[in-house]
Amino acid sequence: MQPLNISTLQPSNKGNTYLLVINGKPEGPYSIEQLKALKIKPADFVRTEGMDDYKQAHEVAELRELFGFKKEAVIPQYFGSFDQRLTASALDWFFVLLVCVPIAFIVSVFIQDQAQRIMVAFSLAVIVPLVKIIYHIVMECSAKQATFGKQLIRIKVCDMEGKRISFGRSLWRNVAKLFSVAPFFLGYIFSFFNKTQQCMHDMLAGTLVMKDRLF
Repeated sequence: MQPLNISTLQPSNKGNTYLLVINGKPEGPYSIEQLKALKIKPADFVRTEGMDDYKQAHEVAELRELFGFKKEAVIPQYFGSFDQRLTASALDWFFVLLVCVPIAFIVSVFIQDQAQRIMVAFSLAVIVPLVKIIYHIVMECSAKQATFGKQLIRIKVCDMEGKRISFGRSLWRNVAKLFSVAPFFLGYIFSFFNKTQQCMHDMLAGTLVMKDRLF
């Protein structure tokens, strides 16, 4: 998109303002009136305060309403790599342990019997993985579409069209990780041999791990 004379379109402080990507570079911020003057198109990338990343104009409810854009399916183009997913997983293990271990410690403080204390400690080997699975299921079908680890790495889980997945699909995706783990984590190796970097459980559940667009 060719920009108008920027000197005649000074940023406005009234209402929502948007950064607009022009010729590959963010410009602005611009008011709604200025976006009209720039003849913004549905596929143009914009960002306003409160948005985590740039979105195409047709993805923003306010702009759809004001400009009459039709929301289109956004096919993911950028996918979370194996190292990004591994880093996010390590962070998630840390967060889960940060919650479970102190709780187990507090419980053991009130237990006098030494054998029962040992049982509490060993129970973490079952409780922690179970909590982590539940945590993944709930967070990956939430509005954020990602666990806290994934959010920090800026990747998220979606269906093949980039949309939020249902609770049922999130449940199946995380159960299907058993097939990726056994044997010898071969299911995770699949991500090196396909363009969408899907692991086996992603293929079985029809999901993708996509990363934010970068500018």
